[in-house]
Amino acid sequence: MSNSADSPRTGTTGSAPDPAPDSAPEPSPAASRAVPAPVSGDRRGGFRPVRVLTVGVFALAGLLFFTSFTTAKGTNIRTDASLLKLSDLIQERSQKNGELDETNGALRDDVESLAEADDGSTRAQDDKLAGLEKNAGTQKVKGRAITVTLDDAPPDATAKLPGYPEPQPDYLVIHQQDLQAVVNALWQGGAQGIKVMDQRLISTSAVRCVGNTLILQGRVYSPPYKIQAVGDPEKLQQALAEAPSIQNYMVYVNVYGLGWKVTEDGTVTLPGYSGTVDLHYAKPVE
Repeated sequence: MSNSADSPRTGTTGSAPDPAPDSAPEPSPAASRAVPAPVSGDRRGGFRPVRVLTVGVFALAGLLFFTSFTTAKGTNIRTDASLLKLSDLIQERSQKNGELDETNGALRDDVESLAEADDGSTRAQDDKLAGLEKNAGTQKVKGRAITVTLDDAPPDATAKLPGYPEPQPDYLVIHQQDLQAVVNALWQGGAQGIKVMDQRLISTSAVRCVGNTLILQGRVYSPPYKIQAVGDPEKLQQALAEAPSIQNYMVYVNVYGLGWKVTEDGTVTLPGYSGTVDLHYAKPVE
Protein backbone atom coordinates (compact mmCIF):
# COMPACT_ATOMS: atom_id res chain seq x y z
CA MET A 1 0.00 0.00 0.00
CA SER A 2 1.03 3.47 -0.61
CA ASN A 3 1.65 6.00 2.13
CA SER A 4 0.89 8.90 -0.13
CA ALA A 5 -1.10 11.89 1.03
CA ASP A 6 -4.05 11.04 -1.23
CA SER A 7 -4.78 7.72 0.46
CA PRO A 8 -8.56 7.34 0.87
CA ARG A 9 -8.23 5.78 4.35
CA THR A 10 -6.64 8.77 5.94
CA GLY A 11 -7.97 12.22 6.10
CA THR A 12 -4.54 13.71 6.74
CA THR A 13 -1.02 13.01 5.75
CA GLY A 14 0.61 10.44 8.03
CA SER A 15 3.13 7.73 8.25
CA ALA A 16 0.97 5.02 9.86
CA PRO A 17 0.81 1.95 7.63
CA ASP A 18 -2.51 0.71 6.31
CA PRO A 19 -3.81 -2.51 7.78
CA ALA A 20 -3.69 -5.62 5.76
CA PRO A 21 -6.58 -5.93 3.29
CA ASP A 22 -7.73 -9.23 4.73
CA SER A 23 -7.77 -8.16 8.39
CA ALA A 24 -10.52 -6.13 10.12
CA PRO A 25 -9.55 -3.35 12.46
CA GLU A 26 -9.97 -4.06 16.16
CA PRO A 27 -12.74 -1.93 17.58
CA SER A 28 -11.67 0.25 20.41
CA PRO A 29 -13.78 0.24 23.57
CA ALA A 30 -14.87 3.80 22.85
CA ALA A 31 -16.04 3.04 19.34
CA SER A 32 -17.82 -0.27 19.90
CA ARG A 33 -20.56 0.80 22.40
CA ALA A 34 -21.79 4.11 23.62
CA VAL A 35 -21.29 4.71 27.28
CA PRO A 36 -24.62 5.41 29.05
CA ALA A 37 -25.03 8.84 30.51
CA PRO A 38 -24.81 9.03 34.27
CA VAL A 39 -28.08 9.30 36.23
CA SER A 40 -28.27 12.15 38.63
CA GLY A 41 -29.14 11.26 42.18
CA ASP A 42 -29.59 7.92 43.89
CA ARG A 43 -32.02 5.72 41.90
CA ARG A 44 -33.09 3.69 44.92
CA GLY A 45 -33.49 6.44 47.44
CA GLY A 46 -34.85 9.29 45.26
CA PHE A 47 -38.45 10.68 45.35
CA ARG A 48 -40.77 9.01 42.80
CA PRO A 49 -44.11 10.93 42.30
CA VAL A 50 -45.50 8.13 40.13
CA ARG A 51 -45.31 5.67 43.00
CA VAL A 52 -47.10 8.04 45.33
CA LEU A 53 -49.85 8.59 42.74
CA THR A 54 -50.27 4.85 42.25
CA VAL A 55 -50.61 4.26 45.98
CA GLY A 56 -53.21 7.06 46.18
CA VAL A 57 -55.29 5.57 43.33
CA PHE A 58 -55.35 2.14 44.95
CA ALA A 59 -56.28 3.65 48.32
CA LEU A 60 -59.16 5.59 46.75
CA ALA A 61 -60.39 2.48 44.92
CA GLY A 62 -60.35 0.54 48.17
CA LEU A 63 -62.36 3.25 49.89
CA LEU A 64 -64.95 3.19 47.12
CA PHE A 65 -65.28 -0.59 47.30
CA PHE A 66 -65.68 -0.46 51.07
CA THR A 67 -68.30 2.29 50.88
CA SER A 68 -70.25 0.40 48.22
CA PHE A 69 -70.15 -2.78 50.31
CA THR A 70 -71.38 -1.11 53.48
CA THR A 71 -74.13 0.72 51.58
CA ALA A 72 -75.41 -2.27 49.63
CA LYS A 73 -75.17 -4.81 52.47
CA GLY A 74 -75.53 -7.65 50.02
CA THR A 75 -78.22 -6.02 47.84
CA ASN A 76 -78.12 -4.53 44.37
CA ILE A 77 -77.90 -0.77 44.82
CA ARG A 78 -78.30 -0.16 41.09
CA THR A 79 -81.99 -1.00 41.12
CA ASP A 80 -85.04 0.92 42.39
CA ALA A 81 -85.48 -1.47 45.31
CA SER A 82 -85.39 1.42 47.79
CA LEU A 83 -88.24 3.14 45.96
CA LEU A 84 -90.22 -0.08 45.93
CA LYS A 85 -89.69 -0.48 49.65
CA LEU A 86 -90.91 3.08 50.21
CA SER A 87 -94.10 2.42 48.24
CA ASP A 88 -94.62 -0.81 50.18
CA LEU A 89 -94.20 1.12 53.43
CA ILE A 90 -96.82 3.66 52.33
CA GLN A 91 -99.28 0.90 51.47
CA GLU A 92 -98.58 -0.85 54.75
CA ARG A 93 -99.18 2.32 56.76
CA SER A 94 -102.36 3.02 54.77
CA GLN A 95 -103.67 -0.46 55.55
CA LYS A 96 -102.73 -0.03 59.20
CA ASN A 97 -104.65 3.26 59.36
CA GLY A 98 -107.69 1.53 57.90
CA GLU A 99 -107.53 -1.17 60.56
CA LEU A 100 -107.21 1.46 63.28
CA ASP A 101 -110.25 3.30 61.90
CA GLU A 102 -112.29 0.10 62.08
CA THR A 103 -111.15 -0.52 65.64
CA ASN A 104 -111.94 3.05 66.58
CA GLY A 105 -115.41 2.73 65.07
CA ALA A 106 -116.12 -0.47 67.00
CA LEU A 107 -114.97 1.12 70.26
CA ARG A 108 -117.12 4.16 69.57
CA ASP A 109 -120.17 1.93 69.07
CA ASP A 110 -119.46 0.25 72.40
CA VAL A 111 -119.18 3.59 74.16
CA GLU A 112 -122.43 4.80 72.64
CA SER A 113 -124.21 1.60 73.64
CA LEU A 114 -123.04 1.97 77.22
CA ALA A 115 -124.00 5.65 77.24
CA GLU A 116 -127.50 4.91 75.97
CA ALA A 117 -128.02 2.35 78.69
CA ASP A 118 -128.10 4.97 81.45
CA ASP A 119 -126.92 8.46 80.51
CA GLY A 120 -129.49 10.44 82.49
CA SER A 121 -130.57 12.46 79.43
CA THR A 122 -134.11 13.15 78.28
CA ARG A 123 -135.67 11.89 75.05
CA ALA A 124 -135.50 15.38 73.57
CA GLN A 125 -131.79 15.62 74.31
CA ASP A 126 -131.20 12.22 72.74
CA ASP A 127 -133.06 13.25 69.58
CA LYS A 128 -131.03 16.46 69.35
CA LEU A 129 -127.78 14.54 69.77
CA ALA A 130 -128.79 12.04 67.07
CA GLY A 131 -129.53 14.93 64.69
CA LEU A 132 -126.14 16.48 65.35
CA GLU A 133 -124.39 13.17 64.79
CA LYS A 134 -126.24 12.69 61.50
CA ASN A 135 -125.22 16.11 60.27
CA ALA A 136 -121.65 15.50 61.40
CA GLY A 137 -121.47 12.35 59.29
CA THR A 138 -120.73 9.96 62.14
CA GLN A 139 -124.00 8.04 61.68
CA LYS A 140 -125.10 5.84 58.80
CA VAL A 141 -127.28 7.37 56.12
CA LYS A 142 -129.62 5.43 53.86
CA GLY A 143 -131.23 6.48 50.60
CA ARG A 144 -131.04 6.53 46.82
CA ALA A 145 -127.55 7.16 45.54
CA ILE A 146 -125.37 7.69 42.49
CA THR A 147 -121.70 6.87 41.95
CA VAL A 148 -119.25 8.97 39.93
CA THR A 149 -116.10 7.21 38.70
CA LEU A 150 -113.02 9.10 37.51
CA ASP A 151 -109.99 7.44 35.95
CA ASP A 152 -106.73 8.31 34.20
CA ALA A 153 -106.54 8.31 30.42
CA PRO A 154 -104.43 5.69 28.59
CA PRO A 155 -100.72 6.66 28.66
CA ASP A 156 -100.55 6.58 24.85
CA ALA A 157 -103.67 8.71 24.34
CA THR A 158 -103.77 11.23 21.51
CA ALA A 159 -106.13 14.09 20.69
CA LYS A 160 -109.41 12.62 19.42
CA LEU A 161 -110.80 15.86 18.01
CA PRO A 162 -109.19 18.20 15.47
CA GLY A 163 -107.87 21.57 16.59
CA TYR A 164 -106.58 20.34 19.96
CA PRO A 165 -102.86 19.90 20.78
CA GLU A 166 -101.35 16.53 21.53
CA PRO A 167 -101.63 15.78 25.25
CA GLN A 168 -98.94 16.44 27.80
CA PRO A 169 -98.57 13.89 30.63
CA ASP A 170 -100.37 16.33 32.92
CA TYR A 171 -103.49 16.11 30.73
CA LEU A 172 -103.91 12.37 31.18
CA VAL A 173 -104.21 12.01 34.97
CA ILE A 174 -106.86 12.84 37.54
CA HIS A 175 -105.99 15.88 39.62
CA GLN A 176 -107.08 17.05 43.04
CA GLN A 177 -109.28 19.78 41.60
CA ASP A 178 -111.20 17.19 39.57
CA LEU A 179 -112.14 15.23 42.68
CA GLN A 180 -112.93 18.40 44.59
CA ALA A 181 -115.16 19.61 41.74
CA VAL A 182 -117.25 16.42 41.88
CA VAL A 183 -117.56 16.52 45.67
CA ASN A 184 -118.56 20.21 45.69
CA ALA A 185 -121.12 19.69 42.93
CA LEU A 186 -122.71 16.78 44.82
CA TRP A 187 -122.98 18.87 47.99
CA GLN A 188 -124.49 21.65 45.85
CA GLY A 189 -127.02 19.14 44.50
CA GLY A 190 -128.29 18.34 47.99
CA ALA A 191 -126.31 15.23 48.90
CA GLN A 192 -127.13 13.92 52.37
CA GLY A 193 -123.86 12.06 52.62
CA ILE A 194 -120.82 11.40 50.42
CA LYS A 195 -118.37 8.53 50.44
CA VAL A 196 -115.04 8.72 48.59
CA MET A 197 -113.65 5.24 47.94
CA ASP A 198 -114.49 3.49 51.27
CA GLN A 199 -114.49 6.52 53.59
CA ARG A 200 -117.31 8.83 54.58
CA LEU A 201 -116.60 12.54 54.24
CA ILE A 202 -117.18 14.97 57.10
CA SER A 203 -116.71 18.72 57.41
CA THR A 204 -112.98 18.42 58.14
CA SER A 205 -112.19 15.90 55.39
CA ALA A 206 -109.57 17.04 52.87
CA VAL A 207 -109.40 15.49 49.41
CA ARG A 208 -105.71 15.77 48.49
CA CYS A 209 -103.68 14.27 45.67
CA VAL A 210 -99.93 13.61 45.64
CA GLY A 211 -98.79 12.68 42.15
CA ASN A 212 -101.43 10.34 40.77
CA THR A 213 -102.53 9.03 44.18
CA LEU A 214 -105.27 10.22 46.52
CA ILE A 215 -104.56 10.78 50.21
CA LEU A 216 -107.73 10.87 52.27
CA GLN A 217 -107.72 10.90 56.07
CA GLY A 218 -104.37 9.14 56.36
CA ARG A 219 -104.98 6.49 53.69
CA VAL A 220 -103.67 6.22 50.13
CA TYR A 221 -105.70 5.31 47.04
CA SER A 222 -104.97 4.87 43.34
CA PRO A 223 -107.33 5.42 40.39
CA PRO A 224 -110.02 4.71 39.43
CA TYR A 225 -111.66 6.91 42.06
CA LYS A 226 -115.27 6.25 43.08
CA ILE A 227 -117.42 8.92 44.73
CA GLN A 228 -120.84 7.84 46.00
CA ALA A 229 -123.51 10.27 47.20
CA VAL A 230 -126.93 9.72 48.78
CA GLY A 231 -129.63 12.12 47.64
CA ASP A 232 -132.06 12.80 44.80
CA PRO A 233 -130.34 11.22 41.75
CA GLU A 234 -131.84 13.72 39.30
CA LYS A 235 -130.75 16.76 41.30
CA LEU A 236 -127.30 15.30 41.88
CA GLN A 237 -126.76 14.64 38.16
CA GLN A 238 -128.09 18.06 37.25
CA ALA A 239 -125.64 19.68 39.67
CA LEU A 240 -122.81 17.74 38.05
CA ALA A 241 -123.83 18.84 34.56
CA GLU A 242 -124.10 22.52 35.55
CA ALA A 243 -120.79 22.81 37.40
CA PRO A 244 -118.32 24.86 35.27
CA SER A 245 -115.30 22.94 36.56
CA ILE A 246 -116.86 19.64 35.53
CA GLN A 247 -117.78 21.05 32.13
CA ASN A 248 -114.10 21.84 31.66
CA TYR A 249 -113.20 18.31 32.80
CA MET A 250 -115.60 16.86 30.21
CA VAL A 251 -113.53 18.54 27.46
CA TYR A 252 -110.56 16.41 28.52
CA VAL A 253 -112.84 13.36 28.65
CA ASN A 254 -113.96 13.87 25.05
CA VAL A 255 -110.57 14.93 23.66
CA TYR A 256 -108.01 12.86 25.57
CA GLY A 257 -110.02 10.00 27.06
CA LEU A 258 -110.08 10.74 30.79
CA GLY A 259 -112.42 8.37 32.60
CA TRP A 260 -115.93 9.54 33.52
CA LYS A 261 -118.92 7.41 34.47
CA VAL A 262 -122.11 8.17 36.41
CA THR A 263 -124.36 5.33 37.57
CA GLU A 264 -127.52 5.14 39.68
CA ASP A 265 -127.15 2.67 42.54
CA GLY A 266 -130.69 2.47 43.87
CA THR A 267 -131.02 2.42 47.66
CA VAL A 268 -127.76 2.13 49.58
CA THR A 269 -126.49 2.74 53.12
CA LEU A 270 -123.39 4.84 53.59
CA PRO A 271 -121.31 4.02 56.68
CA GLY A 272 -120.75 6.62 59.34
CA TYR A 273 -117.36 8.24 59.71
CA SER A 274 -115.30 6.23 62.19
CA GLY A 275 -111.99 8.10 62.25
CA THR A 276 -110.71 10.68 64.64
CA VAL A 277 -112.34 14.08 64.84
CA ASP A 278 -109.44 15.82 66.55
CA LEU A 279 -108.13 18.87 64.74
CA HIS A 280 -104.41 19.13 64.03
CA TYR A 281 -103.02 22.60 63.49
CA ALA A 282 -99.72 24.42 63.58
CA LYS A 283 -98.55 26.23 66.69
CA PRO A 284 -96.13 29.16 66.86
CA VAL A 285 -92.68 28.47 68.19
CA GLU A 286 -92.14 30.17 71.53
